[in-house]
Amino acid sequence: MNILLLYPEFPDTFWSFKHALKFIRKNASLPPLGLLTVASMLPRQWERRLVDLNVTKLTRNDLEWADIAFVSAMGVQKKSAGQTIARCREAGVTVVAGGPLFTSEPESFPDVDHLVLNEAETTLPGFLADFEDGSAGKIYRSGDFPDVSRSPVPDWELLDMKKYASMAIQFSRGCPYRCDFCNVTTLFGHRIRTKTSAQIIDELDALRKRGWKDSVFFVDDNFIAHRSYLKKELLPELIAWQRLNRSTTKFYTECSINIADDPELMDMMVAAGFNQVFIGIETPDTSALEACGKRHNTSRDMLENIKRIQRAGLEVQGGFIVGFDTDTPSIFQKQIEFIQNSGIVTAMVGLLQALPGTRLYERMCAEGRIVSSSTGDNVDSTTNIVPKMDLDTLRNGYREMMNHLYSPKNYYRRIKTLLLEYRPPQFRSRIRISQIMAFVRSSVVLGIIEKERLHYWKMLVWTFFRRQRSMPLAVTLAIYGHHFRKVCALHLKKEVDNRTATA
Repeated sequence: MNILLLYPEFPDTFWSFKHALKFIRKNASLPPLGLLTVASMLPRQWERRLVDLNVTKLTRNDLEWADIAFVSAMGVQKKSAGQTIARCREAGVTVVAGGPLFTSEPESFPDVDHLVLNEAETTLPGFLADFEDGSAGKIYRSGDFPDVSRSPVPDWELLDMKKYASMAIQFSRGCPYRCDFCNVTTLFGHRIRTKTSAQIIDELDALRKRGWKDSVFFVDDNFIAHRSYLKKELLPELIAWQRLNRSTTKFYTECSINIADDPELMDMMVAAGFNQVFIGIETPDTSALEACGKRHNTSRDMLENIKRIQRAGLEVQGGFIVGFDTDTPSIFQKQIEFIQNSGIVTAMVGLLQALPGTRLYERMCAEGRIVSSSTGDNVDSTTNIVPKMDLDTLRNGYREMMNHLYSPKNYYRRIKTLLLEYRPPQFRSRIRISQIMAFVRSSVVLGIIEKERLHYWKMLVWTFFRRQRSMPLAVTLAIYGHHFRKVCALHLKKEVDNRTATA
């Protein structure tokens, strides 16, 4: 049996980093971790081939070779997923689909032969058993949340690692919080389920065996949700692993802002190799946080918390939302001031969208305020709900906010604000050729060709004399800024074109 594992293409989004990846000659920022894990769960005698459309093309030879195509995708990949499924159907290839997109919107894909939904550890074995005896059904779903300590090591042998900027592993699933706009708990529940430390070390060893020594993303939605296990088990094991291998691997992840309450945890994470965390800030407006269920961000000085995390050696990236029911036109300036003062250089700001399965979606449906399906891209300048704020006011305020935040002057000012607080950890490191070439290319593109050149050189000179150890980070953030400006311009232009077309 020949199995074709297909990962649809990401559009040009905030997190695709397509314009930044060109500086380091990579094709994609992360590999399709879910598909690689599923590959390890398939019968050993089945032949497997991975085609990630973000790094290569799906050819006629691939389709002629395949008996079955396994397709996995997230919401933002919906368009490419539909196109990929259509090509498989035209070629007469049986399609099996799973992952967040299909679990959230199974009705949108009537042409899929078999939908294996929810978490594969629970639903895939039943499908495989039925398929082998010729009785496979249309839909396999489960309300159970599996024990991830039984999840296998991803099949890294299928991957061309040279095409990726970073690798990915998963330690835990689930989130204890109840933010009404988030579909994480819909997909993975509130109970935190963790892999063992031995599993994580096995996965890191497998990556290292393939020659991977660069960064690794822990894809957990809230890495610190099980703090006691982290501090007693996983982090000490990671620290020991780094020392044993004389590793230069850096880790990054997502977590909640209450990491700032635990200096010991932050110190241990830094010692283990973490240097970056993404935090859902959402908004500095307390009433909006309370209304959407994000109360763990209230009753605290979030600005000071962020600076505390930065001083511990963890760069903070942040997610922000405008368009909550409690928002007034003053929210745009409040968001700008908070983001600029925080030194959160990578600030992902989007209009509120209601995702299927969330409490927000259910409430919007009940109120008759859903106007379309979500695009899955929370920073594409669109919303699928009727906001309380006048829609034109919301759109115009968002456009002005994004233009302000990602103008070279304000973006480079945020880099300086970050570097004044950030204390880069004393990691073992080595200079890579790719880093040198990225600096050379950035010097040409950002320092000569682009209009930001004055800001670029002023920032580098300042960093060289004031924060020399942070030079690699400064260059990286400058390159990110180039990508963010391209994406913002693309999305804002598309939004204006769409409004003009429907006027």
